[in-house]
Amino acid sequence: MKLDHTDSDPLARIITYHQASKHHLDRYAPGPGGLDWLNQPDPFRRYAGAPRTELPLRADTLATPFESVRRGERPIAYRLECDSLAILLELALGLSAWKQHRGSRWALRCNPSSGNLHPTEGYLVCPALPDLAAGVHHYLSHDHVLEQRATPDSTTWGSTLHGGVVLALTGIHWREAWKYGLRAYRYCQHDCGHAIAAIAYAAAALGWRAQLLTGWGDDELAALLGLDRAEDFADAEPECPEAMLWVGPEPPPSGLSPSTLARGLSFTGQANRLSPFQVAWPGIEDVDRAAHRLSTTPAPAFQAPSRPPPADFGCPVSAATLIRQRRSAVAFDGATSLLAERWFGMLDALLPHPNIPPLDAWPWSPRVHPLLFAHRIDGIRPGLYLLVRSAEVLPGLRQALRGEWTWAPVEQAPEHLPLYELAVGDARKTAQMISCHQDIAADACFAVGFLTEFAGPLQNAPWVYRELFWETGLLGQILYLEAEAAGIRATGIGCFFDDALHRLLKLDDLMWQSLYHFTVGGPVEDRRIQTLPPYAHLRRS
Repeated sequence: MKLDHTDSDPLARIITYHQASKHHLDRYAPGPGGLDWLNQPDPFRRYAGAPRTELPLRADTLATPFESVRRGERPIAYRLECDSLAILLELALGLSAWKQHRGSRWALRCNPSSGNLHPTEGYLVCPALPDLAAGVHHYLSHDHVLEQRATPDSTTWGSTLHGGVVLALTGIHWREAWKYGLRAYRYCQHDCGHAIAAIAYAAAALGWRAQLLTGWGDDELAALLGLDRAEDFADAEPECPEAMLWVGPEPPPSGLSPSTLARGLSFTGQANRLSPFQVAWPGIEDVDRAAHRLSTTPAPAFQAPSRPPPADFGCPVSAATLIRQRRSAVAFDGATSLLAERWFGMLDALLPHPNIPPLDAWPWSPRVHPLLFAHRIDGIRPGLYLLVRSAEVLPGLRQALRGEWTWAPVEQAPEHLPLYELAVGDARKTAQMISCHQDIAADACFAVGFLTEFAGPLQNAPWVYRELFWETGLLGQILYLEAEAAGIRATGIGCFFDDALHRLLKLDDLMWQSLYHFTVGGPVEDRRIQTLPPYAHLRRS
C-alpha cells in the first residue's frame, strides 16, 4: 500500500518518523553518539511542595497465586481503600529490587523499561476513600508515596468515580532520548504497554478489573493531571499524556468525563528537573504532535472468543512474589530447552480470553501476531512459526507473506491455538542478525518478532500508532511473567533491523511492520551484581 499525503498530514508525519527511526544493516537510526553520564536523567519525578501520603508496604500479605491470576481466577475483591491501592501501585509501578555493583546502585521496577530509564509516570485519580483524600495524586515509586497534585473544591467531587479509580500513565520522552535518540519515542510507547499489563495483573490479584478508557483525548487528560500547567513545569522536562485505565472492583460508570473531573481542582507542586540540560530531538516532538489523540466516542469493546483458559502448570508462587522477581535477562546459556507443552501455554496466554488479564483490559481486536524463531523447544522442529491471534487476518497474512511458506498447523498444539509452521531449519543466525547481531536472540529457547498490522489501522486515526506499540509491550509483559513462572527468563529487544525482517518475509509495503522483538531462554546470571530489597531504604511497616 502506498501512502501519499502532504507534509502537514499527521499520518504522513508519523510514517516519516517511523521510517527515519528504523535501524538498518548498514546504519543505525540517529542517536546521541555516546552517553553523557553527567546529564543522565533522574529516573524519579517529584513534585516539590505537594502534600504526601505515605503508603504501607502490604504486597507480601497478598496470597493470590500467580497461576490463578494467569487463568482468570480472581479472589474475592479487596475493599477499595488506601491499603489495597498501595498494593496495586507497589506491584504495578513500584520498585522490585535494587542492584549494586562496586560504586553504582540502581533500582528495578515491577514495570520494565527500555534501558531501565523509565519514561512512564503514574497518576491516581480517586474520590475520597478510607485514609486517602480525593483528588489527583502522582505516584512516586522511590518513596512509595502519593503526592497530591490537585485538591477538589467540593465534597461531591469524584462522585462519578463510584466503585473504582482512574490510573493514568504519562511519558517523559527525554528519559529515553538521552540514550536512544530518535528511536526513543517507540520505546516510550513499548513501556506504556508494559505498564498497562502490569496494572491489569496487579488489579486481578486483588480481585479487581482494569479497563482502558478509550474516549479521552490527550488535552482532556493533560488538563486533569495538570500537565498543561506551564508554571508547574517551568524548569522541568515536559510530560505527555498517554493512557488511562479504570481500575476497581466494579465496572466503570457510564458518562465518566475527564473534563468534568478537571473542574474545581486546585493544583500544587513543582516538577523537578531531570537533567542539567535537554538535547532536542525534533523528530520526536513532531511525531508526538502528529499522534495527538482527540476526544472520541468510545467504540464497543472487543469481545474475546470463548476458548479454554491457558493450561494449569501448577506454579506455586504468589502473584506478588513472581511479579517482583521478574527481571530482564542480560544473557542466555544457549543450552536450556523448553517443553513444547509449556511453550504452547505461553503462546496461549498471548491470545485474548474472556475475563483473563491482562488482555481483558485491552478494548481492541488483536493487531499484533508473533513471529516465532523456535530454537530449542522439545518436540518441535527448529524453524519459523507464526501465532495468528485473530482468525480474520489469516487470509491477508498469507497473501502478504510472499515467501514459499508451508503454513502447516502445528499438530502437537492444542486445537484452539492458531500456531502455524512457516519453515523448518536452524534460525539462530537469522534471529541474531536481525536483532542487531545480539547473541541473546540466538541463545534463547525462542525469539519473537511482533508482526503488526500497520497502514490499515493508521488510516482510521493517527494516534493508533501509539496503540500498536502499546499492544506489543502488553504482549511482552505476558511473556516476561510466563517465563518467570516457567523457571526461565525473558527480555525485550528494541534494537533490531526492521526492514531486514520485512525482507525475510518478503513484505514490500507498510501494511505489516515488526514493532518489537523479544526473546525467552535460560538466563546466565552476573554474580558480581548484588541484589538488595526494594524498600529497605524506607523505615515503614
